[in-house]
Amino acid sequence: MSAVDRPSTPAGDDAVLPFAVEALDVRGRVVRLGPAIDTLLGRHDYPPAVSRLLAEAVALTALIGTSMKFEGRFILQTQSDGPVSMLVVDFDAPDALRACARFDAEAVAAAVAAGRDRPEDLLGRGHLAMTVDQGAHMSRYQGIVELDGRSLEEAAHGYFMQSEQIPTRVRLAVAEVLTRDPGHEPHRAWRAGGLFLQFLPESSERVGQRDLHPGDAPEGASTSVEEDDAWVEAQSLAGTVEDAELIDPAVSAETLLYRLFHERGVRVFEPRPLVERCRCSRDSVRAMIASFSPAERVDMVENGRIGVTCEFCSTHYDFDPQEFETDEA
Repeated sequence: MSAVDRPSTPAGDDAVLPFAVEALDVRGRVVRLGPAIDTLLGRHDYPPAVSRLLAEAVALTALIGTSMKFEGRFILQTQSDGPVSMLVVDFDAPDALRACARFDAEAVAAAVAAGRDRPEDLLGRGHLAMTVDQGAHMSRYQGIVELDGRSLEEAAHGYFMQSEQIPTRVRLAVAEVLTRDPGHEPHRAWRAGGLFLQFLPESSERVGQRDLHPGDAPEGASTSVEEDDAWVEAQSLAGTVEDAELIDPAVSAETLLYRLFHERGVRVFEPRPLVERCRCSRDSVRAMIASFSPAERVDMVENGRIGVTCEFCSTHYDFDPQEFETDEA
């Protein structure tokens, strides 16, 4: 195998690049988000600290959502007691992302002023839920892991070890960078990136049990657990990744993988494009309003109109209350 086996089309921005390092029994993905994350965050007037945290959640959702073979939605959601009380990211297979956040603006400002603006500070304690929704006629699957002062990276590690028993490492990076588009003045734009590694050995003797916690061993018993050498090496290499390598448009995903794994050989597969796209529409919002009782709709009227703003994309929909009365006639 060459140092990097790759498809003919480079991944570029707004795409996930799957890869495999077969010599280490490692599978993974790299995500690079440029215009899509900048557009998504630009739909909201969030403080920079909130935008940065939400962008991390979007990158993590893209890495996990594109790894699943399903039709439907993958939803990542946090609920916690920190200044940012909720994050919601939807991945609508095969390629669409949307996201929003709820937060206490005063608490966020106070946290930033005190230098407590790390993801774990903003999230606080609560839980992270990951849900696979394959439609009305299929069962939903949901996994939950505690947010106990951990970052999204650390929570993802805990989730996969707890729910899937798969050794996993995640690296996420977000920054607002100066962008120079041809024919336009330089401007600042959000970028995000991430690296996702999983140890998936095929041989029975390397199934990864050594990487699992020994559980409730008898008191006094040794609880040391040796990790597989291949997984130790993969983690060590992933630990050398700099934030700039994950977000710099001049450093391609293929270049990063070559730098990490060229001595072992890495195979990359067809990139998975990503777009920023909301699921809302005028028809769906109208149907939602129509589902309320007449008395409930009366309470929704302001200045003679019913207005609804999508929490995900900030699109505003305006309706005449009379059209719902016509439906019921």
